[in-house]
Amino acid sequence: MAFEQQLLLTPQAVEDSWASSPAVRTIMKANRGRDSKPELALRSAIHSLGLRYRVDSPPITELRRRADLVFVKAKVAVFVDGCYWHGCSEHYRPARQNEKFWSDKISKNQARDRDTDAKLARAGWLVIRVWEHEDTAEAAEHIAQTVRNRSNQSSVTDAAESAGQLR
Repeated sequence: MAFEQQLLLTPQAVEDSWASSPAVRTIMKANRGRDSKPELALRSAIHSLGLRYRVDSPPITELRRRADLVFVKAKVAVFVDGCYWHGCSEHYRPARQNEKFWSDKISKNQARDRDTDAKLARAGWLVIRVWEHEDTAEAAEHIAQTVRNRSNQSSVTDAAESAGQLR
């Protein structure tokens, strides 16, 4: 019955996988690409501060990467980074099995993060990265203040440009 409900894997399914055991494979398949607990908590805190945003959205069309929260008018992209997946200096602990595979994976994730930050900065976006272990309320306040400041700046710039065009 457990095999029928796909709670357990057949030995062949494990052999075809990169996972070191059926338990590891099950855990890895359960990891979410979005709507993780830290993301949901941060979204809720930001929403309660009166801000609205896009969820799991590409900030710019040329970039095939998605930010966890996107504030289009302010051009702010927020990423909630997991301590393990993004190599947090405080909490990351190397894997004990498949060590080379996982260290390469984390290094690639970090390089992709730096590349994403650089591409968004060149496009005029501000990137905010929040570690999953950070205080949610503090992170939300920082994000809200940043978004409001950038929104106000863009409103002033837009008004100045419009006034200049009318003359």
